[in-house]
Amino acid sequence: MSHQAIDEAISETNSQEKRNRLLPTHLIIALVIGLSWWSKDSVVDVLKNLVQGLSVSWIPKGIKWKTPSKSSISEARQRVGCAVMTRLFEKLARPMAKPETPSAFLKGLRWMAIDGTVFDLPDTEENGRVFGYPGSRKGTKAAFPKARLVILVELGTHLITDALISPYRIGERVRAIKLLRSVESGMLLTWDRGLHSFKMVEAALAQKCHILGRIPKNVKFPLVRELADGSYLSWINPDRKSKKKGATRIQVRVIEYLILEQGEEVIYRLITDLIDYEMFPSLILADEYHWRWEIENTLSEFKTHLNGRKTPIRSKKPKLVVQEIYGWLLAHWAVRSLIFRASSTTDKSPLRFSFTGTLRILRRAISQFQQALPSSLPYFFSWLISEIADQIIPPRQDRTNPRVVKKPRSKFKARKPIHRTGFTQLQSLTFALVSHAT
Repeated sequence: MSHQAIDEAISETNSQEKRNRLLPTHLIIALVIGLSWWSKDSVVDVLKNLVQGLSVSWIPKGIKWKTPSKSSISEARQRVGCAVMTRLFEKLARPMAKPETPSAFLKGLRWMAIDGTVFDLPDTEENGRVFGYPGSRKGTKAAFPKARLVILVELGTHLITDALISPYRIGERVRAIKLLRSVESGMLLTWDRGLHSFKMVEAALAQKCHILGRIPKNVKFPLVRELADGSYLSWINPDRKSKKKGATRIQVRVIEYLILEQGEEVIYRLITDLIDYEMFPSLILADEYHWRWEIENTLSEFKTHLNGRKTPIRSKKPKLVVQEIYGWLLAHWAVRSLIFRASSTTDKSPLRFSFTGTLRILRRAISQFQQALPSSLPYFFSWLISEIADQIIPPRQDRTNPRVVKKPRSKFKARKPIHRTGFTQLQSLTFALVSHAT
């Protein structure tokens, strides 16, 4: 993450401090990113971790850095705002795979995928009003407000190349269509059946990228012409709103195949605009479509291995929530971009390098870089890349991951709105001697 990109983001969003401060904008940006690297630590401890190397070098000089309080850090974050984090992510996030990167391309097309997730936010009145709560049974209220995040991922590197945050009430389909702003010619975009729609197909093709998406069971496609590889040509018709705007039907190719799941045959259906069945046979597309699941592994890195908090966001104000999420995205990008650079020194895929191992290396390396002389920084960076290159993990085993939970639901009753204010008041105890007749 270059100083130039950070300086440009600060300048473009007018986020620079007006006077010399103990917590300048550059440090706050590093702090917001570091909140994900040390997710179990308090915000004050995260700040101490970031300046530990400098603090050690100041000890012989008799200098002691006074650590700001939690409230001072919160005020500094509000002063900096969320625009600079958003701008910095937009400047840095991009696909990085090269044609020689293993598993990153299919016949010259860059593998991309789009998907969404939700996560809990601190239960404050402001967060609830802006982001909203999920639905619940009558007379109850969800425990936490939720934010929705839709991401675009380069599957061969697990790099998140674009993202959009929205309130929970806005569905994935709406945000996914807007996220297509970042796809382009030479990409093969995949998505799951939950994102299928005419608007999605139309918007993706308008960006000159190719598509490969799964179709829901209830969507029917007429057989127009059967192809030699078993697939067939069909049409996807516009929905009512799109038809009123002048949209016309789009020719697509449909691929149907069977997968054995728990002893039963399940029909999978895919649509694509890759009409040339000789260059892209249906067997290859059906087999390679399951690369789309790499976006689930990316979300696992992002939500579980990088953060791992039960409530991943700490911020109690909506603007700071957005700021923290973009810091979270930048933290993931920093780890994955370094893994890509390390993999470029080998012949292995970036997916063969340990994400958590790299994260631990980066945590240890920060203080070492701070104590290094400027002239020796290139040597330290070479050492860092070589350390990451040693984090090879074994080839992935063929296994399934059923959607079940080991821990059953809680025995306690659901929390209701009355429980938010109806706490039991502390009462003074009185004692009395009771005599018992014999």
